[in-house]
Amino acid sequence: MDLHPGTDDVLAFAFAAAGRRDVPLRVVHAAKVPLFHAHAPAHRERAAAEAAAALGAALAPWRERFPAVAVTERAVPGAAAQVLVEEAAGALLVVTGRRIRRAPVVPHIGHVTHAVMHHCTAPVAVVAHA
Repeated sequence: MDLHPGTDDVLAFAFAAAGRRDVPLRVVHAAKVPLFHAHAPAHRERAAAEAAAALGAALAPWRERFPAVAVTERAVPGAAAQVLVEEAAGALLVVTGRRIRRAPVVPHIGHVTHAVMHHCTAPVAVVAHA
């Protein structure tokens, strides 16, 4: 999950899909660690704790809207593409987003969605969002 604003459509799709299938939803956020802190365990742990708190806060309203969906969440330090491909092992469906781009000459999916589509063994749903 991207913690930036504008991902409501992605979350709505993921929660609805889990609810329809009556399966738990696992939400993963790849927490960026600044390069100059990447090798300091204390900084990595603090970044992961901050990301976990932000992830929990972002999911709170969705848990209220979909109380029947069991949700687990993980904030994992690392590069988003690698983290999501690794965390998707064993998933029934992987939901990822792509920003809506109006320019005709730019790629319509980003590198994270590209990696997920090409390297996950589970089906992938790509949800366009603002």
